Amino acid sequence: MVLFGSPGSGKGTQAKMLTECLGVPHISTGDMLRDRIRHGENLGKVEATMHAGALVSDEVVDGMVRERLSLPDAEKGFVLDGYPRTLPQAGHLCAWFDGRGIREVVIHLAVDYNVIIARLTGRRQCPRCGTLYNVASHPPRVEGLCDLDGETLAIREDDREPVIRERLDAYERQTRPVLEYYRTAGRRVIEVDASHHPPEMVFQEIRQAMESDDRSKDGR
Repeated sequence: MVLFGSPGSGKGTQAKMLTECLGVPHISTGDMLRDRIRHGENLGKVEATMHAGALVSDEVVDGMVRERLSLPDAEKGFVLDGYPRTLPQAGHLCAWFDGRGIREVVIHLAVDYNVIIARLTGRRQCPRCGTLYNVASHPPRVEGLCDLDGETLAIREDDREPVIRERLDAYERQTRPVLEYYRTAGRRVIEVDASHHPPEMVFQEIRQAMESDDRSKDGR
């Protein structure tokens, strides 16, 4: 399963809910890059690129994804979050899938631009456990502190408003065409409106849309 949508569309939240339901790993390129940076890997240029809101090079991300998808826990399926983000990445992934007989379904989470800005500028993250909060829609029990470990919450560098606007511009220029690539290539694409409903309702809409799509493909 490939989760597709702009920054702030809720891909990470839906990925976690889907992986719990399906029993497969959640594979997030953004989380993998941030984790490698935190562990001191020599990714200085990558870190600067992410903080500026730009996209990391195809070569770096393609290799990282290939390596992760080749691990044993991904053999029976996975939820891919944050990749592909460019047309070359999409072509690379489709070829990789086709060569291994893997059939993907693309879930497109459609969200209004102004909703995205409000979501991301209010987002906070625990630097220790990675749990995400939002000051408006999902605040912690104690303001500024993680519910799980009491750590002081932080604003991610790529969630600051100037960076958010650059990320959205990059999405429009480079990533939105990937959705059209999937559609014109005849790949399976399901679109879900994720602008205003709570995550649990969006999750149910994804499940219902997939079940309806399965029935239509089976001719029932």
